Amino acid sequence: MKKQLFALLFALVPLCSFAAGGEGVHLRSMSPDLENQASLQNGMKLYVNYCMGCHSLEYQRFSRAAEDLGMPQDLVEDNLIFSPELGYNDQMHKAMSAEDAEVWFGKAPPDLTLEARLRGTDWIYSYLLSFYRDSERATGVNNVVFPAVGMPNVLEPLQGVQEKVCAASDHAVGDAELDPLTGKYQSCETLQVTSPGSMEPKEFEQAVYDLTNFLAYVGEPSKLHAQALGPKVLIFILLFGIIAYFLKREYWRDIH
Repeated sequence: MKKQLFALLFALVPLCSFAAGGEGVHLRSMSPDLENQASLQNGMKLYVNYCMGCHSLEYQRFSRAAEDLGMPQDLVEDNLIFSPELGYNDQMHKAMSAEDAEVWFGKAPPDLTLEARLRGTDWIYSYLLSFYRDSERATGVNNVVFPAVGMPNVLEPLQGVQEKVCAASDHAVGDAELDPLTGKYQSCETLQVTSPGSMEPKEFEQAVYDLTNFLAYVGEPSKLHAQALGPKVLIFILLFGIIAYFLKREYWRDIH
């Protein structure tokens, strides 16, 4: 029993360490919709165009995603496969080599196949919406959900420039500091787009939802198939149970 308890505790340690990135931060709610093919298709397009330069999906193939999301092979090959080294049946490998990534970023960006299952869709959705300009960072940006993040805001052309906006209040909220001159608390936790991108705020939030939705699908691509198969399995078990019951009655009739 003690060995099992220790094994459980060790299994929970990595989850706690990853959750620490967003500790004390309010995460925005996001409910995946794996039956919304339009959302998943747009999410895949965004991922290939803005994320796959650095982040692979090594456990996902272009062909599997295309079949599940209802996209023709020629459309995927013409618009979503940019590297001549990759084919329709290949895994979704990033364009950047691990050696170059370590030189440029100090560490190779992680594979994101299981990111939604590891951190949760709320975390990913909130993270992608929480970048802001920070001149003290080497990349020029920081993130509320993941402070001191090493990743640049690759979606900034779509969202625009987002900055922290300071406001005065009579009460302390969060990490607000008291200004001795005014006697008010200064809080700089609000994010605001100061230079618009190519998308309106609501449009950008929908794009981030689609991207997160796609990562939720990638983390468990067989989920829809399993859900469709579930009722059939339950019906089979019910019918088999009825047959087994009458067989048992017939078998034990002569004995009793």
